[in-house]
Amino acid sequence: QVQLVESGGGSVQAGGSLRLSCRVSGAGRLLTMYWYRNQRELVASISNSGTTNYADSVKGRFVVSRDNAKNTMYLQMNSLKPEDTAVYYCRAQPSGRALLPWGQGTQVTVSS
Repeated sequence: QVQLVESGGGSVQAGGSLRLSCRVSGAGRLLTMYWYRNQRELVASISNSGTTNYADSVKGRFVVSRDNAKNTMYLQMNSLKPEDTAVYYCRAQPSGRALLPWGQGTQVTVSS
């Protein structure tokens, strides 16, 4: 069965760091994977070959990566700002399937 689980969120002060994870099970080969804020703002993406893209608001602060052997995508978030506060969601595109449904997301709260 397909399962997509985000984890790693928490509460930090401005300037702190968090590392989010998105593990996908049962979906086979994954093409591009995406990180969204509040299911509306695309934050970062990474292709199956490792090509990355970032929103201007997070460039230089966030790094997206993936471990294909573990079917897991990561988002290393550094120099966090209060405006980064959101629920972070993972999206994944399997080969030969529709986009996977949203997971439950993981809450990130950054205090000033």
